[in-house]
Amino acid sequence: MKEFDFYIVPTPIGNLGDITLRAIEILKSVDIIACEDSRVTQKILNHFDIRTKCVSYHKYNEKERINDILEILQSGQKMALVSDAGTPLICDPGSVIVKELRKNGFSITALPGANAVITLLSQVSRQDESFSFIGFLPKTEPKIEEIVKEYQFRDFVFYESPNRIIQTLEIIKNIRPNARIAIGRELTKVFEEVLVDHIEKVLNHLKNNISKGEFVCLILRDEEENNISDIENKVKILQDRGFSAKDISIILSELYGINKNLVYKITIGK
Repeated sequence: MKEFDFYIVPTPIGNLGDITLRAIEILKSVDIIACEDSRVTQKILNHFDIRTKCVSYHKYNEKERINDILEILQSGQKMALVSDAGTPLICDPGSVIVKELRKNGFSITALPGANAVITLLSQVSRQDESFSFIGFLPKTEPKIEEIVKEYQFRDFVFYESPNRIIQTLEIIKNIRPNARIAIGRELTKVFEEVLVDHIEKVLNHLKNNISKGEFVCLILRDEEENNISDIENKVKILQDRGFSAKDISIILSELYGINKNLVYKITIGK
């Protein structure tokens, strides 16, 4: 098997049994593991009898750690990067060091593994495969509203904390009161819960059942057939600016995920 200088290694998002055999092998074989919180990572290492040394690497010291990590790799040692749970660089630290390592010619590879977004999506029926991942939503109401409107015709996924989930869903409900959503919490754990329903019903449930644990949320797109008037308004704006039917169908499809053929038919009046 080819060896690399730096390994990006996903860790379980809940159930320790979800770690891969290769992840265990890599974490045992490297010289140093860079981790967010050594107390969290140590629990995983102890469980699998991994005795590799750890150094801290989190969002508050990413830039400070660059030279240290470069020196370690330049000395010929191998390193792995893990986050507290899930896949590094996906709403977790790692982007800064990966950029520097590529700039300096070090070899990098990433192992496949746990991710809350895919874990949720794989158990929710959707219109097609396309979706947008937002990460954590902004904290201000106007910014959240802007995103909800922008992705009205696309499935979009985001992370949210327990103390903000109800407030966030209330904001979304005000803009899209009939939206269908899916939320997952404690995924892969004993008290895992996945709800797929209209936003109002999910909100009512959460108001009586809030618990710890980060949420992953999917807001399903509006059905295009129920939003013809909205599409027609967008078409008219572009027509008034001189765009052709073909261009309009491409633009609205790319920007809002609306079916291209549907837009074209509306544009030519069929």
